[in-house]
Amino acid sequence: MMAIPIFSLSSPIFILILTNLFLLSIYIYNQSQIKGNEIKKYHPLVGTKLHQIIHFKRLHHYLTDLAAKYKTFRIYKPFNNEIFTSDPANVEYILKTRFDNYGKGQYMNEILKGLLGDGIFTVDGDEWREQRKVSSNEFSKKVLRDFSSVVFTENTIKVGNILSEAANSNQTVDITDLFMKSTTDSIFKVAFGIDFDNISGSNEKGARFCRAFDDANALVLRRYIDLSWKIQKYFNIGPEAELKKNVKVIDDIIYKLIHTKVKQMQEANDDTLSKKQDLLSRFLQIKNIDSKYVRDIIVNFVLAGKDPIATSLYWFIYMLCKHPQIQDKVAKEIKEATNMSMKELEITNVADFATCITDEALDKMQYLHATLTETIRLYPALSLDSKICFSDDVLPDGGCVKKGQMIVYMPYAMGRMKFIWGDDALEFKPERWLDENGVFHPVSPFKFTAFQAGPRTCLGRDFAYRQMKIFSSILLGCFEFKLSDESKIPNYRVMINLQIDGPLHVSVSKRYGIYAHLPVNSKHIITYALICV
Repeated sequence: MMAIPIFSLSSPIFILILTNLFLLSIYIYNQSQIKGNEIKKYHPLVGTKLHQIIHFKRLHHYLTDLAAKYKTFRIYKPFNNEIFTSDPANVEYILKTRFDNYGKGQYMNEILKGLLGDGIFTVDGDEWREQRKVSSNEFSKKVLRDFSSVVFTENTIKVGNILSEAANSNQTVDITDLFMKSTTDSIFKVAFGIDFDNISGSNEKGARFCRAFDDANALVLRRYIDLSWKIQKYFNIGPEAELKKNVKVIDDIIYKLIHTKVKQMQEANDDTLSKKQDLLSRFLQIKNIDSKYVRDIIVNFVLAGKDPIATSLYWFIYMLCKHPQIQDKVAKEIKEATNMSMKELEITNVADFATCITDEALDKMQYLHATLTETIRLYPALSLDSKICFSDDVLPDGGCVKKGQMIVYMPYAMGRMKFIWGDDALEFKPERWLDENGVFHPVSPFKFTAFQAGPRTCLGRDFAYRQMKIFSSILLGCFEFKLSDESKIPNYRVMINLQIDGPLHVSVSKRYGIYAHLPVNSKHIITYALICV
């Protein structure tokens, strides 16, 4: 008979402890609602932490169902319940109007720093402003945009060659694994200036890093609902012991990269340093900056650049497989934007086609941009985002928020709300993002919250769109995708980013007579780089 760990979320001891805490704290909580003769308005209490544990594997569905009934609601937690909102007015209030009153706070910092340290996603105040300023300066520079675009194009061509081989041999491909390897290689080249080469599968260190990073990602999110995580951390048992092991793998690799880069820069001359394009080299040129600070910045960049782009792209391909008429429309636009009708006979492989994806061509791909955005509306990489209230407050809907209380807005649920998007909210409809002239038009970032809003608006939003458009335009210009199992409905893995749980196999066929089976030729990369510049 297999023993159940004492601190397992499903163990009888844990559930008994949680139940006793619930009964004890409900009395204390009820007493706190009435102060003198004043009765404050609070959002409806519709569930408990225990319900979240029970529904953990379908957490976003559970919260979406609640959001459809109550725009804003509370989940009971001993001594201090949590508020969840899908109301754009409330979102604007906490992200913009009262920005200074809502932040990560100590509670959020403790949960996230196990992986992210004191990076930009975990800190507030002066620490946040300093990192935001440093990061903003780098994202605004043309050198990073052009360097990252060439890197992403190069790795997309590698993906294209793998897909071409699969098309030639009639084999299926797991795009979740392939896309994640590609974006990992890209972000490591942009962040560290090194070739991780996960795509080839020859780099065991790269594979080990990815496994550790993904597992640490999921384990950190688990802390939100596992009230015993600090006890587990203290005794170094259960999920916290696993988290510690994974973070050690991550840190060993990153600190070695930092120390190697420092040594290289000490041996380089000023002219060589000025030509460094990767983020690590540029951060290390800042005076009085230590390894821990750089480590935290880089890990946060890896989280932002590896997972969200990959997850958005394979949900995008999944949705195009489910809606082949939209896939054909996207491919037709790519063909027109790149003048493929004139160049088709000249194109012999993926690398040749990549030279057609210029800035001008990307700007013409309005329907592609809308289709990517529609995918992100329904499958946002960041499905939940939490803030801590720093002082007692009242939201626009009249509901009270207490000092120290956590309030969570829900991009996943918001993307499915009929009161926000209309009766067709659950439909995959790229046209909702286009005006009468077929030009993309954005909506309020407090409705479409996938990239946050207000002062914390994602610095990498335009960066991410550019990479996704390069990736998708090259692949959809060359290939047609179909699900290997049309009946499969993929589920998500509950972690910081909305990854598909398990593989997603697709079959691939060549499109428009493009014969994408030749190996990558470096001259094609150079040609593309010159076009971009």
